[in-house]
Amino acid sequence: MSDELNSRVRADFGKARFKSFINQALSVLSGQPTKLLSYDDVKEKLHIGGPIYRGVKTIRVDQIAGSLNRYHEFDRAFLPKEDQLASRWQKVDRAFYQDIHLPPIVLYKVGEVYFVVDGHHRVSVAREQGQEFIEAEIRECATRVNITPNIRTEDLEILGTKVRFLERTALDDIRPEADIKITIPDGFERMLEHIAVHRYFMGLDLKRDISEQEAVAHWYDKVYMPIVEVIRRSDILKDFPDKTEGDMYMWTLDHQHLLSKEQGKPLQPPHEAARKFVKKGNRSDD
Repeated sequence: MSDELNSRVRADFGKARFKSFINQALSVLSGQPTKLLSYDDVKEKLHIGGPIYRGVKTIRVDQIAGSLNRYHEFDRAFLPKEDQLASRWQKVDRAFYQDIHLPPIVLYKVGEVYFVVDGHHRVSVAREQGQEFIEAEIRECATRVNITPNIRTEDLEILGTKVRFLERTALDDIRPEADIKITIPDGFERMLEHIAVHRYFMGLDLKRDISEQEAVAHWYDKVYMPIVEVIRRSDILKDFPDKTEGDMYMWTLDHQHLLSKEQGKPLQPPHEAARKFVKKGNRSDD
């Protein structure tokens, strides 16, 4: 092997290590994640199934954001975090310069994110060399919620509560078009309480037992969606770009209960409370 190539791959690794250091320093200041996603952590929180073999495909390198068991050794950009990775990393880098074809890496796919099972150094070198695509053997894992490569730890926690919400309510089966998004940490737990209360009062009104499935469908159609329609018509989310329709639903219900308590009046229909909540919000901006 030429001295020039040896020198080049050592320099490449040194540059990658320095970038990793800078990323970690910037992470402290910005709060943005640099750690690779842990497959086991995602599996535990999202209750994913599979994996099912999907064959060899060409995928975007920037969609690879996790690892099966080496998430401590590389950062989210797949830069090496430890000097002990140098030997293997440089061998792969040499293969890149010599145009040696390496076997496909092995990945698990969860939502839009890929987790490396085998081929961490190949992914790291590919990213460092500006390679956009890589050949991979894919095994896909079933999930009830979608995740993307830029997911944060706190997002994963909330998605975990969404999975439990869907497992309990089966809303994704009852209303397949439903895709409730929430940024409030306890939002989905509170929604379960809303549905339980709604089921109780449905039973009183109809004077019969109400199944959980019937209650979930009725809550979604007659409580949640009417509020969402008010939110959409008002276009109020343009003033709250970091919030979701689900967040506004929660705020509306909080506002409804607060007004009822303050005024000593019966609860308004949720969609009426939503209209008043939106109008009040718009006036406060004048």
